[in-house]
Amino acid sequence: MDRKTAYGKMTYEEAAAYIEETPKFTKKNTLENTKAILHRLGNPQEQMKILHVAGTNGKGSVCSFLASMLHEAGKHTGLFISPHLVDVNERFVIDEEQVNDEQFLEAFRMVMSCVEQMEKEGFAHPTYFELLFLIGMMLFKMAEVEYLVLETGLGGRLDATNSIAHPLVTVITSISLDHTEYLGNTVEAIAGEKAGIIKEGVPVVYDAENPEAGTVIQRRAEELRSPAFGINKKMLKISSMSNKNIDFSINSGYYDYIELSISSVAEYQVKNAALAVTALKAMELEGGFTDEVIKRGIAHMRWQGRMETVLPHVIIDGAHNEAGVEEFVKTAKRLEENYPVTLLFAAVGDKDYRHMIEKICQELPVEQVIVTEVGGCRCVNAGETAALFKEFGTAKVLACPNVEEAFSAALKEKGDGILFCVGSLYLVGSIKRILRRTAHD
Repeated sequence: MDRKTAYGKMTYEEAAAYIEETPKFTKKNTLENTKAILHRLGNPQEQMKILHVAGTNGKGSVCSFLASMLHEAGKHTGLFISPHLVDVNERFVIDEEQVNDEQFLEAFRMVMSCVEQMEKEGFAHPTYFELLFLIGMMLFKMAEVEYLVLETGLGGRLDATNSIAHPLVTVITSISLDHTEYLGNTVEAIAGEKAGIIKEGVPVVYDAENPEAGTVIQRRAEELRSPAFGINKKMLKISSMSNKNIDFSINSGYYDYIELSISSVAEYQVKNAALAVTALKAMELEGGFTDEVIKRGIAHMRWQGRMETVLPHVIIDGAHNEAGVEEFVKTAKRLEENYPVTLLFAAVGDKDYRHMIEKICQELPVEQVIVTEVGGCRCVNAGETAALFKEFGTAKVLACPNVEEAFSAALKEKGDGILFCVGSLYLVGSIKRILRRTAHD
């Protein structure tokens, strides 16, 4: 797409293509650059009450739990999440509805008109994520949302979303080694980057299971005199689990005991729900946030691509790093007790896919594995992936580079068992596209 194309004349498809062509990992701009653009756009962030969420795994789920509870309380709510699986509009949700193409295009044009003028004045063009964040802020401003649940992109301290100065609460989900080339090669270093979203005097709710990460977050909260609320497994009690729901209770000591139910088979969502409920309680909001509202909000939350059943006995999960795969294995082992497991797997090259595969083979009895390729230039050759599964003890492995053919083969192979599709969000997105297309045929 020619950069000189008049932004005001672009179609939705051209605008989406322009954003995709903006380099995703180039020289990162300073927060001052993002703040300057926000200022020129009228500081939309100052017109809403913001809940800011960071972390390695689980932040999208926590954001969705928060938005669902706010919606149940009758609040006009925006949700900014990433990545998208099929359409870029998935990143922008208002009152449980994804924005439409016309809304997106209007916000895109407003942002690009501003960017074009500021480039002439010497300001830098926003990166891929910065541009999406700015478009989101204009979408939520135009919709006049009261509350905005805001997910960070990569990291926290230097993330474009950290241009927000006065959130109501900050949340830091579980932290593990991921994106080490950008965030540091220790849990403590990564926790330091995530803790960069904590603001002076603003409550922070965090996953306290990892002591190294928890110490860093607690120390930063103390420096900023921010009330800190750590959540660990000892505060949670699961009363029943089925192939559709998990019933549990929270007894954290921060507020009254509460019993909840989530529409998920994934045990890790219990912790994510607890983080969201604690964040809502920590804000001490008035009006409408009864226990019944909280229960409905938690029960009604749907988060696509995370242990999501897309067809009978077909589950897709965006586990794309070692920590994510570890949680996937825990859930799959429970379901495997009743069904033989077939696995469709694909990974990208900047993840430690060798250890991901080793973890799966060591702990999950798998009848057969189909491996495929996703991620464009970041893809891992299907032959290499298949060789790793065989190296770690899986006897029946089929390499099928084409995703659609691989998915079709996996559906045939699963028989009366259960099929898990895991390893990359690119794989999840590809399957979503296939299912959408076949539904329209």
